[in-house]
Amino acid sequence: MIVVRYLGLDIGEARVGVAVSDPDGRVATPVDVLDARALSKDARPLLRLVEDYEPGMIVVGLPLTLSGDEGPQARCVRETAERYAEIAGVDVEYWDERLSSAEARRVMSESGVTDRKKRGTLDKLAAALVLQSYLDAHAMRVLEGDSDE
Repeated sequence: MIVVRYLGLDIGEARVGVAVSDPDGRVATPVDVLDARALSKDARPLLRLVEDYEPGMIVVGLPLTLSGDEGPQARCVRETAERYAEIAGVDVEYWDERLSSAEARRVMSESGVTDRKKRGTLDKLAAALVLQSYLDAHAMRVLEGDSDE
C-alpha cells in the first residue's frame, strides 16, 4: 500500500480551514485557519503548510447543493483550489462537503465551545471532517478492491 499524507482545505470567502492526515492517510486532524483574502495576494502561508506536511494530495471540500449539483459557490471554490494546487505543485481532489459546517457546529456545541472561539475553529474542524470522510471512503474502496493500490 502506498503511504500518502493528505492536506484538507475548507475554502470560504473569509477563511480557509486546514486539516492534515497522518502519514498513513487514515486520520484527519485540524491544524490551522488561514485568511482567504490574504492568501489571494500571498500564498506563502499555504506553501509553508505544504512544505511542513509534504502532502501527496490536497482534498478540497466542494460545497454542492442539497441536490448534489454544483452552484456558483462550488465554481468559485474550484477556481481557488486550482490556483492553490498550481502554486503548491500538488494535485487536488474534490470531496462533497455538504453539511460539514453544520456537523462541525454540532460537535463544537456539544463540546461546550463558546461562540467567540467557534469562528476559526469551525473552519479547521470542517476541513478535518471533510478530509476524514474522504479518507474513510478511500479506505473502503481499497478494502473492496476498487482501487489500484
